[in-house]
Amino acid sequence: MKQDLATRLLDIIEHDIVPLTTKEVKKGNKIFGAAILLKKDLSLVIAETNNEIENPLWHGEMHAIKKLYERDHKELPDPKDCIFLATHEPCSLCLSAITWAGYDNFYYLFSYQQTRDNFAIPHDINILKQVYGNKDRPQKELYNRENEFFTAYSITQMKERLSKDHKEKFADRIETISKLYDDLSKIYQEQKGDNNIPLS
Repeated sequence: MKQDLATRLLDIIEHDIVPLTTKEVKKGNKIFGAAILLKKDLSLVIAETNNEIENPLWHGEMHAIKKLYERDHKELPDPKDCIFLATHEPCSLCLSAITWAGYDNFYYLFSYQQTRDNFAIPHDINILKQVYGNKDRPQKELYNRENEFFTAYSITQMKERLSKDHKEKFADRIETISKLYDDLSKIYQEQKGDNNIPLS
């Protein structure tokens, strides 16, 4: 199951989220996307991407939840029956949204450090440190990845639980997807001065 889940999460990022993000980055939006899938069969419920040029709150995760709840509420799956997928480790806003929406888990591909260092978007770390950090007690972790509301999982770390034969293929997939995001990041960084996003 871990192997199937890991592969499926990468498939959704590459084939469902990246095309949406590619379109929106060209309009000035950031590179963050999200998806929701069912635990029972890993089928996709919704995939979305950042839409901050419409509303600064429409981060990828927030936008996915918003668009999902625009559907008929009678047809919505129970959040406890779902897996929440974020391309990048969720910011403080999106951590809260995932929690308030009732999801008991999320998976992410790129860490805060990668978002800051590889994609030149440092706001997630800065906000968590400035708002929640205690200067007298340095924190190793910026939030509790396992708590009474949810458990957070790094997709990259799932590689360690895969069979030896699949580890190399998995690493290659992550490298391929990382290159896609490198290209999207370059486009975003080149035009971000024109997008009127408060924290661009």
